[in-house]
Amino acid sequence: MSSLTNTITDDMKTAMRERNKTALNVLRALKTSITNAAIEKSGAGTELDDAEVTGIIRKQIKQRQDSIEQFEKAGRAELAETEKEEITVLEGYLPEQLSQEEIEAAVDAAITEAAAESRKDIGKVMQILQEKTGGRADGKTLSQAVMKRLS
Repeated sequence: MSSLTNTITDDMKTAMRERNKTALNVLRALKTSITNAAIEKSGAGTELDDAEVTGIIRKQIKQRQDSIEQFEKAGRAELAETEKEEITVLEGYLPEQLSQEEIEAAVDAAITEAAAESRKDIGKVMQILQEKTGGRADGKTLSQAVMKRLS
């Protein structure tokens, strides 16, 4: 098991002992998503590495952000607040994020490496960037930085 998966499992046990319902529910859902992704990848018994688990965590956060938007539109502030608490729990498992300067430097390096000249090359640049940043930057942020450079 990856170290991140072990940490999530240990934290789930701690949440059970402490009767922390929010953390426990979030971690159970996350663990289920990790298991489902592993089964989809190569069948039962497959284990994911930390980068794959980080991707699943980001996906869970994105889903909750979308839910917050919908709840706020519907005037359901209490449900939006619950989603925000769940995001806080999930963000604790993400690696430290890159600063804006580090993102800009990585974008410049990826553009040079891909020999990108126009927006047609965004796909190549993004692929290089995602490999180099290793989940330490949001894809949307990276994409915006690349588009700004290649416009």
